[in-house]
Amino acid sequence: METVRLIIALAAQRQWKIHQMNVKSAFLNDPLDEEVYVKQPSSFIQSGKEEKVHRLTKTLYDLKQTPRAWNKRIDSFLHATGFKKCTSDHGLYVKTNDYEDFLILCLYVDDVIFTGSNLKMIDDFKHIMMKEFEMNNLGLMSYFLDIEVIQGDDGIFIHQRKFVAEFLKKSEMEDSNSVKTPIETGIKLTKEGHR
Repeated sequence: METVRLIIALAAQRQWKIHQMNVKSAFLNDPLDEEVYVKQPSSFIQSGKEEKVHRLTKTLYDLKQTPRAWNKRIDSFLHATGFKKCTSDHGLYVKTNDYEDFLILCLYVDDVIFTGSNLKMIDDFKHIMMKEFEMNNLGLMSYFLDIEVIQGDDGIFIHQRKFVAEFLKKSEMEDSNSVKTPIETGIKLTKEGHR
């Protein structure tokens, strides 16, 4: 979450737009590095071969190997296209060119947000991603990890109105009245009273 907020702050400061894409079926059809066997599905049991199992060569949902296989595939693809992974946040990638332009990418499972100083690099990135993976191009980032984002000429604004509304509904507090904080902000409370 800190990385996402950092990217939003950087884009706002530099007056860049943040784009978003989503990989369709990221957890399907990635190659497996190990042997995995599954029982025959009940609707496809072969008569006379009921004891046989199927060997998987590609990932399926609900396999413990699937997230690792997907991450390995997307990571190797990004490295092959010139991105370098951040050592302190493995979902953050940066790509530069000879003109000192750069593209910043944040990967969260199958969701990708990205921004940068060069619109051609952004368009090229969208093109290679759509060529390699089946993608949804979501345009400018508007909702990511419970953060709602409004991007305009006057800046980038973030809020969590939808998240809070859902939380209040789940807590059965949607009809509660809003009030200002009833105590001074920054006050320290202890067992003996406040200081």
